[in-house]
Amino acid sequence: MTTMRKVPLAWQSLEDAFENNAPQVHSYLQLESGEVLRLVDGTVDPDLLARIVADPDYLPVAPVSSREQYRWMEHFIQTVEDETLHEALTHSIDGKGAFRRFKDVLMAHPVDRERWFKFRTERLRDCMTSWLETHGLEAGPRPEWRVPTAEEVLPEVERRGDRVRVQHTRARRSDLERAKLHELVDKLPSRGLDTALAFLEFSLARRPMVLPDVDATDVDATVGDDATQDAANDAAIDGASPDSSSTLDDGAD
Repeated sequence: MTTMRKVPLAWQSLEDAFENNAPQVHSYLQLESGEVLRLVDGTVDPDLLARIVADPDYLPVAPVSSREQYRWMEHFIQTVEDETLHEALTHSIDGKGAFRRFKDVLMAHPVDRERWFKFRTERLRDCMTSWLETHGLEAGPRPEWRVPTAEEVLPEVERRGDRVRVQHTRARRSDLERAKLHELVDKLPSRGLDTALAFLEFSLARRPMVLPDVDATDVDATVGDDATQDAANDAAIDGASPDSSSTLDDGAD
């Protein structure tokens, strides 16, 4: 009997990788950590990519094809009891843009929309489980994120207490001064506004405000939201219709 290797899978990340079949996106499962590394053509250093491809601890993820996901939509439509919605969904998957139109139709039907999401998640999990078994892998427990107790952090809080109080006092005084300034401006007669404004502008000019630097690491560079994935699926199907999809395997249902 073959021994299965346990991997602490990040299920949601792996599910996203299985769903995203955009040709420029390549995903790898890191077998030690269970995390999924997603690479985009044109943004990855070639040497880094070569090391990842050659590393046996990085397993390339084979996403579910657009045609298979198209069959899921066909199967789901057959379970819709509302005749009007059934007809609208049938028309939505005819031709280019099928994946986007299918989701747009479901937006106005929250119950069936939730049914679709659960159905799709189950299909993805089945594909993921089969893929893992093919490679001799099974899902293992993820390491827990431990949150320290109040007793553990109390000494540090007490040590910083004086500094925090000073910062709080300064912030409080600043708030009070700003409130007082607003109050005085409201009480100024119209003829004194020009003088007050000129003085404030003079003060700001002598001590310019310093804006905080923007850390590049704070910019979200994630790839592949729902709209991007729908576009990739629609491009792959390239005008699939009920007639053209009849050539797909009947075994998908």
